[in-house]
Amino acid sequence: MNEPTRIRAPELPENLDWFNTDDPLTLASQRGKIVLLDFWTYCCINCMHVLPDLHYLQNKYPDSLTVIGMHSPKFENERVAGQLQKAINRHHIRHPVANDTRFQMWRAYGIKAWPSIIFIDPEGYVVGILRGEGRRQQLDELVRKHLDAAEKKGVLMPSRMTAAARPEPKTTLSFPGKVLATRNNLYIADSGRNRILETYHDGKVRRIFGSGTAGILDGNETAAMFNNPQGMALVGDFLYVADTDNHAIRRIHLKSGDVMTLAGDGKQGRYVADSFKEPLEAQLNSPWDLTYHESNLYIAMAGQHQIWCMNLNHQAIKRFAGSGREDLADGPIDSACFAQPSGITALDNTLYIADAETSAIRVLRIDQETVSTMIGKGLFDFGDRDGVGQKARLQHPLGITVDPERNALWIADTFNSKIKRVDLQTSQVSKFKFGIKLDEPGGLSLFRDKLFIANTNAHQIVMLDLSSRVAEVVNVREND
Repeated sequence: MNEPTRIRAPELPENLDWFNTDDPLTLASQRGKIVLLDFWTYCCINCMHVLPDLHYLQNKYPDSLTVIGMHSPKFENERVAGQLQKAINRHHIRHPVANDTRFQMWRAYGIKAWPSIIFIDPEGYVVGILRGEGRRQQLDELVRKHLDAAEKKGVLMPSRMTAAARPEPKTTLSFPGKVLATRNNLYIADSGRNRILETYHDGKVRRIFGSGTAGILDGNETAAMFNNPQGMALVGDFLYVADTDNHAIRRIHLKSGDVMTLAGDGKQGRYVADSFKEPLEAQLNSPWDLTYHESNLYIAMAGQHQIWCMNLNHQAIKRFAGSGREDLADGPIDSACFAQPSGITALDNTLYIADAETSAIRVLRIDQETVSTMIGKGLFDFGDRDGVGQKARLQHPLGITVDPERNALWIADTFNSKIKRVDLQTSQVSKFKFGIKLDEPGGLSLFRDKLFIANTNAHQIVMLDLSSRVAEVVNVREND
């Protein structure tokens, strides 16, 4: 019987921009080790879900496995080297990453979608491709199998690679994803440090919820743990938090400072039931933002491409809208499609949703149980253009808030690093110019005439006076 044809892995091009390494890598230099080529794009929630699996494998096989991130950017903003460096730091990526803006490796390996992992054995031959997320066990078994085979053949040559990171500057905040303004306070999701800050409007810190260590642990304000917390909603004396990387909804009792888990068991859900009588048994999937309306907490479930609803009176959680298919499709809430919804806000009986991967603003009529699209046309339709409704273009918006006084929406047009205003009567979309440079803002909150902006990549909260267009960076400080 003839041996099956083995395919030598195509070599890495010489003209790639590299990160987390002092020198460009070659596959030839990694002979004797297993190589995983992770084809990803940093906007993609599914790609984010793969990162913990790669981290696990790196820790388990530090001398015999090399992970190389092959960044194949979907959005124009992701092509920029500085923005990719920010994403690498935001996601705590340790392995080498190449920015393949020309999709050379994508074509060479016949990649069809993000995320995809190419498995290369220690002799430099392609074993196969694994598409999608949730492959940790399969990858682990493959790595073990091919390491054993390589050891028997005498071709295993373990060596350890040292990462060359470019850390962020030391700042009080680290990649704040969302902000919530109340009459007296700001609540800041200090996402990169896994904590929630309560500050005055001038930035002086009153309290910190969370130890700063990534994890899921209930307890008092100093002992509790979060993991990449994002959106928040205030209801009475309780602050609800979308604890994104814990796949959980947490609740902070503002009088006592105690933190408890309301929904989610800390594990990522993929195929889930439509409703759960016991929310702590529900497996959520990267909840990214929250809004409250008439006893219900509405959840932008980015990883499941759905909108969920938790009734705070009955403590029940369920899927509210979205089939789970990543797409842009209008219609009844059960069949409508979202694509990584990451911002949500409520006005009257309507939810407005920043649907990031379709660069869209979606409209969900709660009473009518229908979904429509105000801005956006599909997964690959994006840009930076003012206009009325569908003539406008956004690029991966993550934040949205309502302005009842102006009958408007404010949008954090994240990958355009701009704030946009949408007139709810005319659907006119307009850039709102002011004097501070933004860098991938992720969240917005309005109190009276002041719009607070989570200027995520700049590690800042910006306060913008909408009447005067005067903006200033809030001086967030733990000690005066």
